[in-house]
Amino acid sequence: MDNSISIRTANLNDLETLLEFEQGVIKAEKPLDPFLGEGDLYYYNIPELISAKNIHLIVAVSNTELVASGYVRIESSKHYHKNPTHGYVGFIYVKPEFRGKRISSSILESLKSWSKNKGLKELRLDVYHNNPSAIKPYERFGFNKSMINMRMDI
Repeated sequence: MDNSISIRTANLNDLETLLEFEQGVIKAEKPLDPFLGEGDLYYYNIPELISAKNIHLIVAVSNTELVASGYVRIESSKHYHKNPTHGYVGFIYVKPEFRGKRISSSILESLKSWSKNKGLKELRLDVYHNNPSAIKPYERFGFNKSMINMRMDI
């Protein structure tokens, strides 16, 4: 990774750029998911991601430019899972001109470290099955495919 990239905790001054990143995520996922609605869509309550105690939202910065984001949220696991809580990873976004530099791996490593410090033993995330450009770096980082979510229009 480029040495000029640093990782830091997001703050409310980052809100405008994070809202742009959110639209970048939605733009990338819209062609992958016929169930997404029309018009303006929003996935995240970004101020809550910044301020909640059980969420760690981080950004990657090149010089003074925000170039990537990601968060991990502490969640309760199903009662039948071995770990009572886990970290749920989301909002992984890298600006197009910064892709291919393993910035997402640095984001994931930072989220993993925070999660370990909170006593978590498991990370989870959701990724579209038809998005190999997202699946490949997650697998390279150590994630394994698990469940397949299925649905149908009726």
